[in-house]
Amino acid sequence: MLKPGELSARRDEFLLHVGRPVALVLQSLAIARGAKRLVELGTSYGYSTLFLAQAARQTGGTLMTFEIDESKQRFARHEIEEAGLGGSVEWHLGDATALLRTIEGSVDFALIDLWKDLYVPCFEILYPKLSEHAVVAADNMLEPRYVRADAEAYRALVRSKSDIQSVLLPIGNGIELSCLWRSAPR
Repeated sequence: MLKPGELSARRDEFLLHVGRPVALVLQSLAIARGAKRLVELGTSYGYSTLFLAQAARQTGGTLMTFEIDESKQRFARHEIEEAGLGGSVEWHLGDATALLRTIEGSVDFALIDLWKDLYVPCFEILYPKLSEHAVVAADNMLEPRYVRADAEAYRALVRSKSDIQSVLLPIGNGIELSCLWRSAPR
């Protein structure tokens, strides 16, 4: 049993990547969509970054990845460079809610996988930037259970949009997969 405050101090030990099946689904969706501008909110150690960077390279696009922890970003950069994918990635270091406001242009594909209390504010900033037929995936919708309230708030927000179709996929820790079409009334 963790002592009070210990979870915050040791949180990186409990952060797991999306896993290979989810990463492959996300990569396939980005490629099938022909996504040129991809966003990853929460680089962490770069596991999903690797798959999304490969998708960006295949579509001739760019992955913009956002991380607040400099040591994690440094590790991820090294891994992505070693994989020969550095030219497909734009690195952003700092608070995702602040940095996301600064990007211009539309976004074709996004993965939201950072602290769960940031899902709603990040989606609210991202939503007007989404291109027609954009795809947004949000991780950790089912697990861990202690973030379930934040996950449900995110899902309610996404599903309240008249121009989004969204479904919960029970793969990995649960992915809310949302597809936008701009021809629908907003």
